[in-house]
Amino acid sequence: MSHPLDNPIYNALTGRDAPKNIGNQKVAFFSEEIAPFLGMPNWKPEYQEEVYHQISKDRRWILLIKDQVQLLKHWEIERTFTIYQMVWQGEFPKATVETGTSQIIPLDLNNVDEMLSLTELTRPGPFMKRTIEFGNYHGIFELGRLIAMGGERMHVKEYTEISAICAHPDYQGLGYGAQITGYLTRMVIAQGRIPFLHVLIENERAIKTYQRLGFEIREALNGYVFSADIQSSFPPFH
Repeated sequence: MSHPLDNPIYNALTGRDAPKNIGNQKVAFFSEEIAPFLGMPNWKPEYQEEVYHQISKDRRWILLIKDQVQLLKHWEIERTFTIYQMVWQGEFPKATVETGTSQIIPLDLNNVDEMLSLTELTRPGPFMKRTIEFGNYHGIFELGRLIAMGGERMHVKEYTEISAICAHPDYQGLGYGAQITGYLTRMVIAQGRIPFLHVLIENERAIKTYQRLGFEIREALNGYVFSADIQSSFPPFH
């Protein structure tokens, strides 16, 4: 029996994130202004044929899944990548010197422009105008400027994804990412959920930080960026 996190997009959109599913039970996806993720129960050729005729041809999609997928010729693949899916398995993470003591405050719609600017600089993954609707976004400010942030993304059964962890280039290497991650991890655990996150396999520094915070590698997932009509590129994950 497969693990629910093996197919996180589909299982989120047909579970706890179902209110954000503007597709259906066969092909599930978010609004373009929330996230570019597309999910199906499986990616056999006959399912791909069906989904091709149901979805918009002018959107670009991202698929994250454990199994390797052979995309049909209908799709133009922009890039593929591999990520580690890490799940929290440690002790309750307390605030430490490593995780910082800066004030972390909630972010809201008034902060979206700053959040978009920060994610454009740091490329933590796709972040859109309405991505904040996933909830629980928090940030650190320095001299009135947003310098670090993070929040939630997909919600799969008892698991909650921590996402968009980033720090301004001028403040990287100072522990702000660890502080945000630790803070959000504590919040998710306090809700009775299990935190998980995704990171590119080549991002060794981030992987080590997450491991120190109690996250363990659960699985390597395959990532695909594709569309029927390529016009521009998504910013890459880091």
